[in-house]
Amino acid sequence: MQGTQAAAHRLARLLFILILGCGLGGRVLAQNAVEPDPRDPFEGFNRAMFSFNDTLDQYLLRPVAVVYDKATPDPMQDGIGNFFNNLGEIPTIFNDLMQFKLGQAGLDTTRFLVNTTVGLFGFIDIGSRIGLTRNNEDFGQTLGYWGLDSGPYLVLPLLGPSTIRDATGMVPDYYVSPNRAVDHDTTRYSLRALDLVDTRASLLEAEKLVAGDRYAFFRNAYLQRREFLVNDGQMADDFLDDDDLFDDFDDTDMESESGG
Repeated sequence: MQGTQAAAHRLARLLFILILGCGLGGRVLAQNAVEPDPRDPFEGFNRAMFSFNDTLDQYLLRPVAVVYDKATPDPMQDGIGNFFNNLGEIPTIFNDLMQFKLGQAGLDTTRFLVNTTVGLFGFIDIGSRIGLTRNNEDFGQTLGYWGLDSGPYLVLPLLGPSTIRDATGMVPDYYVSPNRAVDHDTTRYSLRALDLVDTRASLLEAEKLVAGDRYAFFRNAYLQRREFLVNDGQMADDFLDDDDLFDDFDDTDMESESGG
């Protein structure tokens, strides 16, 4: 039961982070929903699950995040976000080692120790201030690093967007998660809820980036983001040349964004 809840928390965070299309720059554009996507053979099921998750967000999580955002000062939100990011360094370091990124593992360990001690348990991100940038590694990326294909896109109830590979990777990540070290149930669940609400609140403004078919937008954002992470920021040429990504983005949108 605890494993399922931890996996739900981790993947729900990822769902909302995807709104930004992190690391890709600019908008992530929806694919034509009429044309079947070979990456998404379970689209009928996935759309139903996406609708369920999206409704749950709009009627439950988002309203809570709005209240939290208005009631919590920005410096406190920054500190809370830094605290949970610091906890996330532990599975990142584990996956650094699994990918034989020994230099990165050393830097991430140093960052974790600095932020945990000088940064007051991570509330102050000292690591970034001294040039130790934050990395993001999970076991889904580790499987991709070792050549395992992502498999079909899959939207899980409550858990959000995934693939066969990434869903499998949630299990090892759970066992190295620092949440398992918290024995007190109320404390553990409260920390998970706070992390999720804080992350959701930080992305309220980013919702404006969502364009066109919401399902296709999030699907493309997720798959592109995962490709980006598995390849350490390097995108394949065939991905960069994929004109289908821009099917729902017309010239008038481009002109309005450029001020033309």
